[in-house]
Amino acid sequence: MNREKMFFLYGPPLSGKSTLGEMFARRLDLPFFDLDKLIESRTAMTIPEIFSTKGEDYFRDWECSVLDEICSDETGIVALGGGALIRSKARKLVEDRGEVILLQASSPVLISRMNEDQNKRPLLGASTEIDLIDLLKKREEHYNSFPTQIHTDQGPVDDILFELEVLLGVFLVSGMGTSYQVQFSSGIVNDLGKKLRLQKRGGPITVVSDQNVADLYAKSILASLEEAGYQSSLIVFPPGENSKTMDTVQKVWDGFLNANVDRGSTVIALGGGVVGDLTGFASAAFHRGVDWVNIPTSLLAMVDAGIGGKTGVDLPQGKNLVGAFHPPRQVWIDPGFLQSLPEKELRNGMAEVIKHGVISDPDLFALAMEGRRAFDLNRSEILRRAVAVKVAIIQKDPYDQNMRQVLNFGHTLGHAVELASDFKLRHGEAIAIGMVAETRTAEIMGLAAPGLLEKIICVLNEWDLPVDLPSYLSLERIWESVKRDKKKSAGILQFALPLNIGQVKAKIEVDEKSWKSVLSIRK
Repeated sequence: MNREKMFFLYGPPLSGKSTLGEMFARRLDLPFFDLDKLIESRTAMTIPEIFSTKGEDYFRDWECSVLDEICSDETGIVALGGGALIRSKARKLVEDRGEVILLQASSPVLISRMNEDQNKRPLLGASTEIDLIDLLKKREEHYNSFPTQIHTDQGPVDDILFELEVLLGVFLVSGMGTSYQVQFSSGIVNDLGKKLRLQKRGGPITVVSDQNVADLYAKSILASLEEAGYQSSLIVFPPGENSKTMDTVQKVWDGFLNANVDRGSTVIALGGGVVGDLTGFASAAFHRGVDWVNIPTSLLAMVDAGIGGKTGVDLPQGKNLVGAFHPPRQVWIDPGFLQSLPEKELRNGMAEVIKHGVISDPDLFALAMEGRRAFDLNRSEILRRAVAVKVAIIQKDPYDQNMRQVLNFGHTLGHAVELASDFKLRHGEAIAIGMVAETRTAEIMGLAAPGLLEKIICVLNEWDLPVDLPSYLSLERIWESVKRDKKKSAGILQFALPLNIGQVKAKIEVDEKSWKSVLSIRK
C-alpha cells in the first residue's frame, strides 16, 4: 500500500476522541474524519435514530463500510465510535492501515462529562451512571487489548496533544513559510523514493552526505530513488566540523550544477548536523532557494540540529556565523541509523537530549539520568520526547526572536569551547561543559534552584560527558570567541540560563566578569 499511515483515535464514549482528534489534525495539518458524523451524513439519520429504528447490527455494517471508504484516503486523523473496532473485520482494517491510539479516562471523569453532555449516547441507554459503568466493564478487556494508550483526564489539552505527538512520532513545524512534517519512519533508506513520489517531490534528486554515512547508506538510497523513477546523483565531502566551510559549500554548488539542479529539484541531506546545516545553507542560496529534505543519521541531528530550519556554515572566527533560515520540506527520523552510530557519537547526541530535558521536560531529564540501559529500553520515547521539546519551542518562536533562544542553553560558552579546541572536542562534549559553566553562572547570579548544578553534573557524568574545561585550552581564545557570539543585543551578551529542571530563561544579560570567572574554573 503506497500511502502514508493513518491515525485512529479510539476509546470509551466521552473520552475525547472527536474533540482531541479535530484539534490534533489541525495541529498536524492533516485531514480529519469523524466516523459517526460521516455515518449520519451517509444515512441521513442520527446515530440514536439508526439504533432505535434499524438496530446495532445495521449501524456496525455502516461503520465497516465507511471505515473502508476512509482508509482509501492518503492519510489523516480518524475519530472512531466507542465500539467501532468490536468487530474483528473493522479492527483488522484499521490496524492494517495505520495506528490505533486508545484514549482512556477515569470513570468519575467520564460520568462528569456525561452529565454535561448534550448529546444522547445510544449505547448508554438512559445515560445513567450505572449504564456507563456497565458499558465500561463490558468493554474493559477489549479496550485493554490496544497497546498504545493515553489518558485524557490529566493535565491541560496542550499537554495531551504533546503526549499524542510523542506517542505517534509525528510533528508539524510551521511559522517559517510552508510548514513541514517531522516524522519517525523506520526503513527510510529503502522507502525514500516511494515517499518522495507520494509527496510529489520534483527531480532530479541530489543526495549530499559525508564520506562515513555515504559508505553505509548511499547505495541503498540511490537504488530507492532509481526504483521510484528519479534521476539522482551523489555529492560527498569529508566528515567532521572542519568541512563546514564556504569551500565545501562551493563544491556542493558545483555538484548541483553538474546534476542540473533547478528550482523544481529536490536536495536530500543524509547525515549528521554538519551535513544538514551545510546542505540546507547550500540549498537556500542556490537559485535563491531549492527544496531540500533532511534525513538525520546521528542522535544529535535527530533531536536538535536536524530540526528547525536554521542552516549555516562556520568561519575561522566562530561557528554558524554565516547562514540562513531555510526550512526543509520534510524531516524523516529513522532510529535504526543509531545502530551503526559509534558510542562516542551517541554520547555526543545525549548532551542535546539532556539539554532539552533541562529546558522543558523533567520526564526526559529523568530518563537520561537512568543512563545507557534506560536509553536502550526507552530509545523511541527518549528520541520522540526530545524532538517534541524542540518542535514545541520552534512553533512558538520560529525566527529565534525570543523564546527559541532557550535552546541556546549551554551553547554560548559551549560554542566558544568547541572552537578553541579546534573541534577536537565534539559538539556535545563542548555543550556539556557549556551547560555546567552556564549553570554555575546562574548559581552565582542567584537564579538557579538549590542543587540544580549537582543534578546536571550527575547526569552528564552518567553519560561520561565532560563537565570541566580542559587545561590545554586557551582562556584568551575562548573569551574572544564568546565576545563574537551572535547572541548579543546592542553589544551586550545574553545567555539562556537554567532556573530549574524544566525551566530555562532566555535573554539574561551577564557581565563579562561573571562568565570569565566561571570559565576560569578548570581541571
